Amino acid sequence: MSDPFADIRPYRDDEVAPVLERLLADDEFLGAIASLRMGRVAALVPALVRPLVRFGLAREVRGVKDIGGVQDIIKRYMDRMIESTTGGFGISGLEQLDPERPYLFMSNHRDIAMDPAFTNYALHQGGRETVRIAIGDNLLTTPWASDLMRLNKSFIVKRSVSGPRELLAASKNLANYIQHSLQVENAPIWIAQREGRAKDGVDRTEPAIIKMLSLSRDKRNEEFGEHIGKLNIVPVSISYELDPCDALKAHELCELASAGSYEKGAQEDIASIGQGIAGDKGRVHVSFGSPLGSEFSRAEEVAAEVDRQIIQQYCLHPTNLQAYHLLHGPEAVIPEDLYLEPGDCTAADFSARIDAMPEAHRPYALAIYANAVVTKLPAAEDSQTSC
Repeated sequence: MSDPFADIRPYRDDEVAPVLERLLADDEFLGAIASLRMGRVAALVPALVRPLVRFGLAREVRGVKDIGGVQDIIKRYMDRMIESTTGGFGISGLEQLDPERPYLFMSNHRDIAMDPAFTNYALHQGGRETVRIAIGDNLLTTPWASDLMRLNKSFIVKRSVSGPRELLAASKNLANYIQHSLQVENAPIWIAQREGRAKDGVDRTEPAIIKMLSLSRDKRNEEFGEHIGKLNIVPVSISYELDPCDALKAHELCELASAGSYEKGAQEDIASIGQGIAGDKGRVHVSFGSPLGSEFSRAEEVAAEVDRQIIQQYCLHPTNLQAYHLLHGPEAVIPEDLYLEPGDCTAADFSARIDAMPEAHRPYALAIYANAVVTKLPAAEDSQTSC
């Protein structure tokens, strides 16, 4: 039988071995790994370095025969990354979710790679099945990048298709795949609440994401709200005490404000992924919300409820409060019940981090942190989820 999702779905267990062989034979992939591990040395003597990298990777994946084996290797890297780049990792709300139910986890989007990675890590820590991850094809600029992501249960969102008809067809196939994963294969999904990161620190769901999901609805037999209820959408709020890409984001925001436009470099997303993985994050917290029901009639209503939960569940850090006071003055009043998470970064270190940026960039960097407080203030009297 033909597979309508063959070009976007994650790889299956029986595809793992040939894909690993293909990666180990790909000089461009080996060169990228060598550059990541050895820096300038790899560029100076690539012909000598690539065989060493190939040998090391071959040893690491020896005996890996399925996706579970691939994710075991990734978990070891995650353990080391959390130990070396975070000041602690917290989880809340997961215990309220049915471990047997496949959810569509819709999270805020602050980091390209780490948002789904930390969601997955939280699920694994809770003994839950890891998710299939939505990733835009704009990030998969090489065949090896696509191979690598699809080995880690990622599926492809086609953003580069041309023409409205082609875009609609790709979007409908994507929606059908997500529904198929949830309702036929019983596999959970991760998707961001928006296309592109919230670089200014304001988390808002794009109704277009909800409208895409609704393309899999049988309009003759299923109401909009009923379809939403069956998707088991759970809002997820991920907070970082420190944003490893804050300086990069502040630079972009400053350019947009001063010049009216910003042209992204060819490898800028790749650099952001690397910085997000390797950079200091302070404390990280993943909060899981409650599944959405069937009471909705429009995509905008669904987006508003996802926003409400993400903002309510967002765990603030001392850096958020410090940035808010630096922007709005020390006399600005913040309700005490907004403070939810102890910090790992001192006030002096955070100030030094901001001061190290060009002066014109600093207000934008502070806003990345302060806006998490601003969005909570209108709902300050609502009950907050404890971290």
